Amino acid sequence: MSKYHWWRDAVIYQVYVRSFLDSTGDGIGDLAGVRAGLPYLKKLGVDGIWLSPFYPSPQHDHGYDVADYCGVDPLFGDLAEFDLLMAAARRLGIKVLLDIVPNHCSSAHPWFREALDSAPGSPARARFHFADGRGPDGGEPPNNWHAMFGGPAWSRVGDGQWYLHMFTPEQPDWNWRDPEVTAEFDRVLRFWLDRGVDGFRIDVAAGLYKHPELPDSDDPEADARTRDSVNPLAWNQPEVHEVWRWWRAVCEEYTARDGRERLLVGEVSVPTAREHALYVRPDELHQAFFFDLLGAPWDADAFRKVVSEAMQDIAGTGSTVTWVLNNHDQVRTVTRYGEPATGGSGLGAARARAAALLMLALPGAAYIYQGEELGLPEVVDLPDDVLTDPIFRRTGSRARIRDGCRVPLPWSGQASPFGFTSGADGAKPWLPQPEYFAEHATDRALADTRSFWHLYRDGLHLRASLPQLGEGALNWLDTPPGVLAFTRGDGLVCAVNFGTAPTPAPVSGTPLLSSGPCPPGVLPAATAAWWLSDL
Repeated sequence: MSKYHWWRDAVIYQVYVRSFLDSTGDGIGDLAGVRAGLPYLKKLGVDGIWLSPFYPSPQHDHGYDVADYCGVDPLFGDLAEFDLLMAAARRLGIKVLLDIVPNHCSSAHPWFREALDSAPGSPARARFHFADGRGPDGGEPPNNWHAMFGGPAWSRVGDGQWYLHMFTPEQPDWNWRDPEVTAEFDRVLRFWLDRGVDGFRIDVAAGLYKHPELPDSDDPEADARTRDSVNPLAWNQPEVHEVWRWWRAVCEEYTARDGRERLLVGEVSVPTAREHALYVRPDELHQAFFFDLLGAPWDADAFRKVVSEAMQDIAGTGSTVTWVLNNHDQVRTVTRYGEPATGGSGLGAARARAAALLMLALPGAAYIYQGEELGLPEVVDLPDDVLTDPIFRRTGSRARIRDGCRVPLPWSGQASPFGFTSGADGAKPWLPQPEYFAEHATDRALADTRSFWHLYRDGLHLRASLPQLGEGALNWLDTPPGVLAFTRGDGLVCAVNFGTAPTPAPVSGTPLLSSGPCPPGVLPAATAAWWLSDL
């Protein structure tokens, strides 16, 4: 496959902008901070970055409530700073993807405010999902759907109608059956493509369309209970595929002009791998995140099942699997794999290192979440009064889900703010950093050849230099229980010991890289290794 299709085996680094690096001293990361960090990311060896939303927003959901899709929130900079970031990334050969949010906007968006000021049945309200309530006085919601973040999916306005919001009341859902909405997003895509971006990560890509009759759900609390998009009336409607065909055509139009291929990668949560594959057919999204690896327990059979199903269902689509172990919505692997019930943080770190080498050896693309390369654990003891995740608020303070993986990065030093911010005028990082972040600071990681950072850097550089890695076939090897091993291309072997005791190495050959100390002929517990095999 020509490297023209750069995205097929790319490694993309997710930048959660407000937590990456603060250039102004206000305690919130910004675009200038991202620009300052680009040389660090180049040294790490990633192919591109995905920027979390930086658009003007009231920040009820940290930018996923967009008030203006073609601007920059003053918290993060301005369009001039964005252009400087793009130019710097281009000089370093780093691709830039933007996070776009087409399922919903902010309740502060001018079109939604216009809808609130307009009459029922007006064109302004047709851009959203407004409906009359049920019951004698319309005092009950139009249907029984629940929002993803808890509570009902409907809120009532002053004239008695209700509007739909599958996340929070501050995030009204667009009505994609309205032609003004589709035309507006065509304009938004072209605005950013004209500024040079290399593509988009699409938030809630299985959303957008709702069942046209908005009927009751058989399991109305499913979305809130699972915190996943499982209501078949609100998600995964067949019409959504037409949107992705149209967006793909827009990207191809730009590629035809300059030969630079743009990427669409979707956040797609659907019930089966087969349905997932429908989103990456040759004329739709280039890629869609495959979250089953992220959700797999630390178990050889579970990992093998996930990988095999993904490879099987992606075959024939024209796409490649897009692997991910961490993101801004999930507990970090160091903590997830090392809960007290399974042995604590030391074991979690060893398993996270092994999982990283496994992911980087798989065919397809890989996405790394900022701090993953530093071995950051989840911050599980943030005080309630600093938590900002709307899930925490809307579940009555029961669900502490996402703040712990969003704590600002430690860059240097022995105490907070660890180089993240200058702290001008006494400003502190927007979420507090624990003292133990000193052990994970970037300056310390770069100086320690045994660090997570060096493991990721070495894995990425080998991945870029070895023809066996990246896109291509995978063949499983026979192994004892608890061990997973496969070959890639001409003689490269990756093996992972998911067990609790050392096991003989499954092959002989030249060692390339291991996630921990690996004596000759032995694969220790919670360890992964790559070899050039004599097979």
